[in-house]
This record gives sequence, C-alpha cells and structure tokens, in this order.
Amino acid sequence: MTHFPKSHRADYIVVGSGVAGLRAAIELSDAGSVLVLAKSDLSDSATSWAQGGIAVALSDEDEISLHEQDTIKAGDGLCRTEAVALLVEEGPKYITQLIEWGTEFDRAGTKLAFTREAAHSRSRILHAHGDSTGREISRALLARAHTIAHLHLRAHAFTTSLIVESGTVVGVRFIDELDGSQHDVRAGGVLLATGGLGRIYRETTNPDVATGDGMAIAYDAGAVLSDMEFMQFHPTALAVKGAPRFLLSEALRGEGGILRNVNLERFMKRYNEAQELAPRDIVARAIVSEMHRTGAGYVYLDMTKKPEEFLEKRFPRIYETCSSYGLDLAIDMAPVCPAAHYMMGGVKTDLWGRTSLPGLYAAGETADTGVHGANRLASNSLLEGLVFGARCGQAMMKDAPVTKRHSVGLPGSPAPKPGNAPNANPSAKPADGAKKYPAAFDKIRDLVWRQIGIMRDGKDLAGAITQLQAIELPQCEKPGRLEYEVRNLHSLALLMARSALAREESRGSHYRSDFPYRDDEKFGVHSIVQRNREVGFEA
Repeated sequence: MTHFPKSHRADYIVVGSGVAGLRAAIELSDAGSVLVLAKSDLSDSATSWAQGGIAVALSDEDEISLHEQDTIKAGDGLCRTEAVALLVEEGPKYITQLIEWGTEFDRAGTKLAFTREAAHSRSRILHAHGDSTGREISRALLARAHTIAHLHLRAHAFTTSLIVESGTVVGVRFIDELDGSQHDVRAGGVLLATGGLGRIYRETTNPDVATGDGMAIAYDAGAVLSDMEFMQFHPTALAVKGAPRFLLSEALRGEGGILRNVNLERFMKRYNEAQELAPRDIVARAIVSEMHRTGAGYVYLDMTKKPEEFLEKRFPRIYETCSSYGLDLAIDMAPVCPAAHYMMGGVKTDLWGRTSLPGLYAAGETADTGVHGANRLASNSLLEGLVFGARCGQAMMKDAPVTKRHSVGLPGSPAPKPGNAPNANPSAKPADGAKKYPAAFDKIRDLVWRQIGIMRDGKDLAGAITQLQAIELPQCEKPGRLEYEVRNLHSLALLMARSALAREESRGSHYRSDFPYRDDEKFGVHSIVQRNREVGFEA
C-alpha cells in the first residue's frame, strides 16, 4: 500500500529552533503564518549548549570598531568585511531587544557584567547564569514565540529534503517522528537554521542533533556551499573516560585558567605570546602537539588558584558537571583535549541570508555569511544567529510578501500557548528513539576525526575521500531520521575532505602539515562547492 505524504501550506517555513531560527520566526510573524520545524525537542539545539556567552560592544570601555578589528583578525584574512561590519553594528540593537524580551544576563549591581575571552581586546562577553547563556537566550526567544498565535512550533519533525520547482525552493518534506507520517509543506520562503555538523567527528562538543542536515539538503537541492574546510576545534573538552566531550568554556582561561601537560609544565608560552588566551586554533594545535610529545591523551586545565565559591558562582554548570565525574575544579586539574566545535563554512549566503537558490535562505551555523572567515572569534556565534536571523526574516518578507495569511493546519500541533509544549502530548517522544545508528555512522566519524581533523595533509585527505566513497550507506525502503542523518554526514564529510584537499595552505582552523604557511596570493579567497562540480575558489 502506497502512503502519500500529507500536504500543508504556510506563509514561511523555518527549519531549526535555535537562536537564528527563532529570531527569524519572530520577525516573520509580523507578516504571516510561520511554521518552525525542530527535529528533536524545541530546546534541543546548539544554542542551548552555548556556555561562554555572547559578544557585543556595549560596555563603557568598548567600541564597535574594536569588536570589528578583533573579529577580522581572528578570521585570518578570510572575513567578509561588510558582513563583520553588520554583525558588530547591529549587534547592540538586537541584544537590547533581547533584554527587553526578558533575557536575564548577569549583572554587576545594576550594570551588565562583561568578561573577556581569547582574542578579544576588551571585556565584551555577556553571560547568563554564569555559563548558561545560550540556554537563557533560547528560553526567552521560545517564551516570546509561544505568545504568537500564528507562529507554529512543531517538535520531532525531521526535514528530509527541499521541494524545488523550476529552480526555486517552494517547500520542505518532513517525517513526523511521533507516528512516522510523511508531510509536504509549501511556503513563500524556506529558512534553514539547523545548526552545525559537529557529530561528523568522533570527538565533539556538539549535541546529538548537530548532523548538518540543513547543509546537506541544501547541497542536494543544488545550492552553493562555501568554506567547508574550516572546522573550529575547541581546545578544552573534558577528557574523562566514559564522559561525553563536555565543553570547558574559554571563559575559564579568560578567568586565569592555566594549561599544563601531563608533566605539569605550563606549555603555552612555547607556542604563542598570548599563551592561554591565544586564538582557538593555535591553542588546539598546541595541545595536540603536547599530547604527541608526552604520549598522553590529554593535557590539564588548572583552575586551582581560584576559590571554590568563585568557580561555583561563575561556572555553575561546568562546576557541577565536573563534580559529577569526581573532579573538584577548586582542587583538581581537569583533563582536557580538543574536540570539534563549530563550522565556519556552510550554505553560502548574501548579507540578507539569501542563498544561490531562489526561495531558500540560511542563517546561524548552517550559513556561511563570511563573518567568521577561517576562524571564528569566541562568542560571536550567538550574535551572528541573532543578527542574521532577524535579517533573514526581513529579506523573506520582502521577497515573498503575504497578501492573505494561510493557517497552518497540522494535526497534533495546536496553536501554542505560553509555557506549553507544542505537541498534542508534550511528553511524547518518537517511538523508535532507542534505534541504533547504522554501522556506517561510527565508520564515518572515526575516519573524519583521524584524517580530516586538527592536523591534516594531502595524503590523509585523499585517502579519506577514497575510504568515504567505499563506505556502504544504509539502504531501506522507508528510511527514518537515523538513516538520513548518516547520509547527510557522509555527503558533508566528502565535501569537507575535497575542500580541505583543494586548499593547499594553512589558514585559521585549517592546518596542512604539507603546506604549513598561509598563501594569500593563491588562497586569500573562499572555497565554493556545488553538486556535480569540482571545488573552486572565489573572492
């Protein structure tokens, strides 16, 4: 018996419920009906995991021009300067709006409290509840979204593909994981804000949902992707056996944390004059070098000069998590190692989130706006999601104005009320939640970590392409979310390997031991990749 997908209509579709998706959806709700699709729980996004904070030039000692300079310097010659200018200039406006919407950033008395992180020339990082900034921003945006009757939030809806007609994106297909039903939804514009692809690596700080779905379905539909070789590795993820690679925020080093090798030597002075506050790519490579030199699987992050009361108040989530694995940060040094953290590349967009396909937009980590260049400045990612999420919403309304609002009639998802989950049964979970990933999943992740990781060379990258092409992907009549995720990661792993092989230099987070120097003459440009085409480069 053939099951045809159920068809629906909305004015606008947003795939993803992190900061970029929610901010765009709130903007779009001014004009028409908005359907937000989240493949897991609404709060299960990289946004919610973001600990360090959000960078913005709002303090008395700071200037927008300094934030701009720091961002461009970190991007190692590849930032799109006009995108950076927009980020830092519009950032204060959207942060102020977040505060008006109830976001509770930490304060020193009545004033906002700012901290400093690596490669920032001023203290400009806002944080909330110490180290739960992303979670607080997500909470505030969701609370606002729940008050808008025609903004429709649907959890456990896994988007499998884009609907393209005559070269224009006109909708999406998704699977309802609660009952396995398939749906088509058409709209005047589709925004991809599905986050990153950290799960492509065996070692990652990213949540389980970060499988690059938006990038993969955009590529499959024919969109241009850019800078896929630039993956940022966070230098300090907790390296305790049996524990997930929980991120130990850069703010720990900003507050005086020291890196020591297993012989307890402070080693960063050998690698960079900024020592622990050097850019992330330098710190990550230094740690890998020390691990190789000492034959250890980790180095130590030493916070023992700080009193317990300070650590518990400033980093409550980190302190509690470390405690749950038997580590007291006030007296114990934490074993850490680098892990995949943030993708600078993604679906290529203009300054308004428009992609190379009419009707398709991208924002947040899914997009490559050019803001981050070859290496993201710490705490710029939440700001990018906020600023460019809003700009995407504005562009979609302009490109596809609504004359008559459509109602979004999807069974099982009543109009949301403040504080309520959007499912008919808020505690409902997908029936196949206990399903195991196909064998190809671990093969891809191991291979990518070993051969497309922090230190790269041409031989490993070429080998990775050959081995990836030989991996057998799951074949089934009715693939579910896990099968699609494996296919997406496989497709993106090949793009990363091909882009990294084509860039014969070292720049930002991309380090080639066979081409250890930056080459501005040949490679001061962005890599471009599109379906059925070789990797190219353009300014």
